[in-house]
Amino acid sequence: MALRPPQTPSTFRFETGASSLDQEIAGEKAGALGRMGRAAEAALARLNDPEALEQEGREALLKAAAQAVWAFFIQREAVGLRGHDAIIRDFGIPRAVLVRLGAR
Repeated sequence: MALRPPQTPSTFRFETGASSLDQEIAGEKAGALGRMGRAAEAALARLNDPEALEQEGREALLKAAAQAVWAFFIQREAVGLRGHDAIIRDFGIPRAVLVRLGAR
């Protein structure tokens, strides 16, 4: 049987309603960021899929990819992630999509 020393009031950790709410909000932000990232990846994959290009056309796929990437960038900024260079490189976002977002 293991014995624990009694906790002093300075080691107690009280959870207030505000801290619980902050944790819940952080979890929702992280979940939304993940969903937006997966949606952007899927839209970019469809842009590179020859069957999708033939069925939907390049213009429609570019529009969908630009919308998904834009939503992902907005969500990243909402959680405090400002730089997108690494994401552009890692996701392989084509120049045609970035131009639709206003990049030069």
